[in-house]
Amino acid sequence: MSKIHAHVIVGEPEVLEDTNAHDAVNLATHPAWLRLKKAAVGIRPLQVKDGSIPETDAHGAARDFVAVIVDAVRELAPLFPWDAAYLDAVVVDIERWAAEDFGVPDFYDALMAFQPQEQRADGRTHLVLFPMYTQNGSTDRLIEAVLIEVVWPEFIAELESGDYSNKLFVPIRFLDFTPGYDTNSAVLFPETVAMRAIPTFTWGAIFADREAARFRRVVKAAAEITKLELPADAQALLENQKLTEETFVMWDLIHDRTHMRGDLPFDPFMIKQRMPFFLYSLEELRCDLTAFRESVKLERTLSAQSPAELTDAQTEILAHAKLVQYAVIFDRIFRFALTGTRVRNYDGLGGQLLFAWLHQHHVLHWTDTALTIDWAEVPDVVVALGTAIDELYWRSIDRPKVSHWLAAYDLVSGTVEPHPASAWARGLPDDVLTGVPKGYTDLVLDDEFPLSMFYEALSKKMRDVIESTAGITGSDRA
Repeated sequence: MSKIHAHVIVGEPEVLEDTNAHDAVNLATHPAWLRLKKAAVGIRPLQVKDGSIPETDAHGAARDFVAVIVDAVRELAPLFPWDAAYLDAVVVDIERWAAEDFGVPDFYDALMAFQPQEQRADGRTHLVLFPMYTQNGSTDRLIEAVLIEVVWPEFIAELESGDYSNKLFVPIRFLDFTPGYDTNSAVLFPETVAMRAIPTFTWGAIFADREAARFRRVVKAAAEITKLELPADAQALLENQKLTEETFVMWDLIHDRTHMRGDLPFDPFMIKQRMPFFLYSLEELRCDLTAFRESVKLERTLSAQSPAELTDAQTEILAHAKLVQYAVIFDRIFRFALTGTRVRNYDGLGGQLLFAWLHQHHVLHWTDTALTIDWAEVPDVVVALGTAIDELYWRSIDRPKVSHWLAAYDLVSGTVEPHPASAWARGLPDDVLTGVPKGYTDLVLDDEFPLSMFYEALSKKMRDVIESTAGITGSDRA
């Protein structure tokens, strides 16, 4: 067994046992990767939205780019022996695409061969190549190539093997990427790939390094602007990229497994349908607050034991459990609330709801132009919001769909002030109440819950900072 030196972003390198005798960081400067990346960037302007290349005059250049990509993949493949079947399939799929005159690409076979959830070892690297769109990035299915590294510390493996099993979850960090990921996109999802059929998906990957890096940059600025004095352990998140990455992995592990679990409405989120955007706010917030609640439970359970009784993994779980609580609160109230447009911004509304809930329960204070938080009281107050959402969901199976929508609106509007012109706040007219659900959705304003005066002022000072996080990775200074 040979060794791979997989350097973490902050601190000393750590040595990992692996079958790949290549330095993970140096993959990004490998000549074959640089040729592949250049060819991928070159072919993208020739593609249209569905990934095809309809202009026949461009096919010659496209075939030249494909030849470079194929040669580069073959040269790099020995560095990824665990992905041999996938990389072989990628070559077949891209060569077939060229042979069939660059119609809508079909990488179904390659996608079926790529199974990163079976390779969850800390530092395990992958070369990923697909025609795909990138969520919060490009909406076009263009050729994307990305080098990634798995983040799988021992304490996460212990959590996942116990009460927090999630066989589909793959936390990763960037090594390098093509332009579709030089954006706000922090996920690598199989459903974004161009393919002939929709399979049962077996994995989902989240870039923990991007989540951590933008958290650190945004929260540092927000704390300075609001004069918020951070607890020492929360401050550590802003100073240590690796620590924050691992914290986000723990948060995402629990969040991701929460979807489609519990006492849910028949379809809380997953099946594509047109619903009022505040329902998506509640679903995403529910999953985050479940991660918060479980972290509180882990912290309290493990804190009750003698430190000498804890395993090394349990000691790490205990430390990170508290950090997850800080991460959920700060990312939600600072970054989520102010990121994106005010057009049906469901993550933004989730952040507004958490902030207002904390303020109205008297554990968050804006006094003398400074923000303070009563940390000892925060866990129970946040858990109470999660309980209110869980109660809404539990009641939903006894309600018609639109009655559930109305109850959800009451929950949100009881804490976050609706727009003065809101038809929902005034009470929907009888012709809508007796009509089809589309009528309800049509009357939701794009900005149904505008920013408060606090957030209006904060956004003016935070806008440039938040925009600067597009394309950020763990190697960028936060």
